[in-house]
Amino acid sequence: MLALLHTSQAHVLTFDRLRGEVAPTLTLYHIVAEHLLDEARRHGVPAVADQVAQQVQLAVEAGARAVLCTCSTIGALAEDAAAAAGVPVLRVDRPMAAAAVAAGTRITVLAALATTLAPTTALIEQEAARLGRTVEVSAQVIGGAWDRFEAGDLDGYLDRVGAALAAVTDADVIVLAQASMAPAAERGATAIPVLASPRLGLRAAAAL
Repeated sequence: MLALLHTSQAHVLTFDRLRGEVAPTLTLYHIVAEHLLDEARRHGVPAVADQVAQQVQLAVEAGARAVLCTCSTIGALAEDAAAAAGVPVLRVDRPMAAAAVAAGTRITVLAALATTLAPTTALIEQEAARLGRTVEVSAQVIGGAWDRFEAGDLDGYLDRVGAALAAVTDADVIVLAQASMAPAAERGATAIPVLASPRLGLRAAAAL
């Protein structure tokens, strides 16, 4: 059984659908803790470290053999909890970051939430160092996008992401920081390769 730690209920259906394509025999156990992202935005990411560790421990107690954290903002905290939990813990965007580093040296990160910029940029730089590569990372927040997502306007949300994708002209690869942005990668808004985390993350977690 693979446990998934979400900060949005919307991810449950996304990963259930992907499971059918990536690992149909895998059992998924979903934990939705929306308050973790809310508190991280209000008080800073480190403020929720203990709560993230508790959620990972709950997943282990439920029988999880591994944990996938689908929230980029708290992903590093989830991975930090692995040692105490005693099972592998993977942040959903780590495989994406490795793929981005392999794809080129000029990497643009698009995020719907400002709290994701620093963690995602740091992760890409970490993967570049691990692979012995030098990269140039630029990052930007898509104005008004998250407001649309929170309002339940998924089309409006993805339209804003698509417009931001179309505006990028000087990158070898574009990284979508939030898992919820993934459908925009399939809309053909740009000829530049676009990477999203859900499929890559689930495949890597299933392998664990």
